[in-house]
Amino acid sequence: MTEFTLIPASGAAVPAEPFTGRHLIDGLWKDSADGATFDRVSPSHGVLVSRSAKGGEAEVLAAIAAARRAFDAGDWSFSSGKSRSEILNRVADLIDRDRERIARIEVLESGKPIAQARGEIEGAADIWRYAAALARMAHGDSHNNLGPDMLGLVLKEPIGVAAIITPWNFPFLIVSQKLPFALAAGCTAVVKPSEMTPSTTVILFELLEEAGLPAGVANLVLGYGDPVGAVMTTHPDVDMVSFTGSTGVGKRIVAAASGTLKKVSLELGGKNPQVIFPDADLDAAADAIAFGIYFNAGECCNSGSRIIVHEDVAEALTDRIAVLSRKVPFGDPLSDATQVGAIISDEHLGKIDGYVREAQAAGAKVVIGGGVLAVPGLDGRFYAPTVVAGVTPDMAIAREEVFGPVLSVLTFKTEDEAIELANNAAYGLSAGVWSLDVHTCLNFARKVRAGTVWTNTWMDGFAELPFGGVKESGLGRELGRFGIEEYLELKTVQMRVARGRNNWVAG
Repeated sequence: MTEFTLIPASGAAVPAEPFTGRHLIDGLWKDSADGATFDRVSPSHGVLVSRSAKGGEAEVLAAIAAARRAFDAGDWSFSSGKSRSEILNRVADLIDRDRERIARIEVLESGKPIAQARGEIEGAADIWRYAAALARMAHGDSHNNLGPDMLGLVLKEPIGVAAIITPWNFPFLIVSQKLPFALAAGCTAVVKPSEMTPSTTVILFELLEEAGLPAGVANLVLGYGDPVGAVMTTHPDVDMVSFTGSTGVGKRIVAAASGTLKKVSLELGGKNPQVIFPDADLDAAADAIAFGIYFNAGECCNSGSRIIVHEDVAEALTDRIAVLSRKVPFGDPLSDATQVGAIISDEHLGKIDGYVREAQAAGAKVVIGGGVLAVPGLDGRFYAPTVVAGVTPDMAIAREEVFGPVLSVLTFKTEDEAIELANNAAYGLSAGVWSLDVHTCLNFARKVRAGTVWTNTWMDGFAELPFGGVKESGLGRELGRFGIEEYLELKTVQMRVARGRNNWVAG
């Protein structure tokens, strides 16, 4: 009898035939020129989910050329905000229509629970609608304070061809944090989804086509980072790269893009702290901490993977989290009851377990979990909900991104020590603080180095608010009105409006 809440195989039907994914280049669906394909096997059910065209240099060069032609022709880049907005809103409506289809294939490719996948698709549709609104509101400035003879204009123009590379953990949501903003700005794009979760992006491109997006404006190439991503980040006809993924790959993209001085926008890793002061509502904090570490099985850049708790309440809070960890339903992602699904791959499962074993060897205590879970009826990759206490700041589990359902517990005595521990990481994506004292919360929010700070909550999200990190968590911002600014370039126009000007050369 396990101490955890396991959801066995639900009996939900899995597809008899794999989903077939192809490239979309200049408005045409294509197989790879050499006929190469790659397969994706479900990490939760062990069945073949999808077979996709494996792009090579020929496909990515054709996609970049199509995007370049479409941008330079000007039909999209000079189109009205109203016309772009109408297409983006149609895409949102189509996403809502096909939500169940999109969610199901995402579950099978990624291992995440169906309820979570549905929520992500719903959230993605909302982002497309928000970007559609921005398409009509983005504009430049005028300066009529330069004297009687001059008028200054600051134009905001689309940057050009955007290369968009997305990860496997939120494949549909993250492409929806990038592509609609690029399109709203008037850019054209080449998109490469992760080779582990390509199919929902293929469906999105089907919907773009149905919504009436002109051929060549958005192009899709399936495949691996080498060669597809490598060409996208170095080709001179690409003006910008937007990437979400690991910090290590992000650094390589910056180096690759430097040869042509492309703009680079990066959303990378996180080792996100939550600081819990002794006056906090411990029950509310414990629930939010459980959500923050087990949501998407911890395979989330925003995962609340380390808590820094005052020593007076550390034991009480840890006990509460352990109780909740036993209640969180782990298991079949196709069951509506499941809240935590499978780990993306065997390799990643081993990496997660390695961090736990290393922490144990260094003197940390595994309060609960710390091993692979067997779910009845499934041939999947599941890792137990894990809480590791007695963690010290020098341990890898306290500093590095585990990207799994593993919580590290550190303790502090003073407010200054808590802030120092929170900032003691190479990352700076998100942070949280729990206290009933508003002054404590505001002081922490001002002093912590993070792109997002939550107070007395965790991982709420809104399309209106920018998202991104500092330090090694990335460059630039997504979402909010800043999301479209990433894809815009400024141009100054200075106009002499009075007749004549004072000659520089006397004549």
